[in-house]
Amino acid sequence: VQLVEKNLVRAVADLYRLERELLAGLERMGEKSADKLLAQLERSKTPPLDRLLYALGIREVGEVTATALARHFGSLDRILAAGEEELVEVPDVGPVVASHVHAFFREPHNRDVLEQLEQAGLRWRPLETHGREQPLAGQTWVLTGALGMPRARAKTLLEALGAKVAGSVSAKTSVVLAGAEAGAKLRKAESLGVRVIDEEGFRALLESYGTVL
Repeated sequence: VQLVEKNLVRAVADLYRLERELLAGLERMGEKSADKLLAQLERSKTPPLDRLLYALGIREVGEVTATALARHFGSLDRILAAGEEELVEVPDVGPVVASHVHAFFREPHNRDVLEQLEQAGLRWRPLETHGREQPLAGQTWVLTGALGMPRARAKTLLEALGAKVAGSVSAKTSVVLAGAEAGAKLRKAESLGVRVIDEEGFRALLESYGTVL
């Protein structure tokens, strides 16, 4: 709040230009807090491309669509150069969404924001592909119960690792990810002897593959 009130931050890119001495001099900040904030900002300078696309707030582009765009094009430059006919070829992107994406990146203000972020040192990473390795290839997962992350995000992360995400449990199911208050699907998995993993175990699994959460 102080940063805005003192007119030190007027745009997102301004956050990455803040200096330690200036921050440490703010009320209730101090050197340790300033160092912690600057370290967090430094770590955030290389976000995955799909996170950037989602954070931009493009109309009708949720996490799943953002991931599809990042996976299809591989870089922001290719998305910026894409026409609507190319955008509509992306899975989960229809003509309306393609129009929104195309219009967003043709807006001068939005291009300026991206340019300012680049000048501030941000570099968006391609979507994690793990060297094209898909360690969960051939596995079928089912999600059930309440998860701490959006279910669409969990589905996208699993698919990026090669897994297929199904809506129902069967003898062919490889793993069931069970969140809080899991019900019938969990009971069926247990009756069939299907492996069950909780969210903590799921996050540990993702981290073991180097997936950015």
